[in-house]
Amino acid sequence: MAAIKVKQEDEKPVAKEVLAEAIVRIGEAADLLRKSGLNERAIVVLLNDYTKVGKGDIQLVLNGLRQLRAWYCR
Repeated sequence: MAAIKVKQEDEKPVAKEVLAEAIVRIGEAADLLRKSGLNERAIVVLLNDYTKVGKGDIQLVLNGLRQLRAWYCR
């Protein structure tokens, strides 16, 4: 996996806690989407139809959103 480096403005740095909270909230939103009543395949198909992004790429992004907390908040 590629290393991730967060770039911030020197005058207005964002606290690590704020970044961590945002990552947690993104993961929670991905879980809520999964539990919304639409199965994941339906979500992928709808996003593919709207964005024309490949279904495999959409699936990778959805999986990644759910994993953000485990990867970056320790």
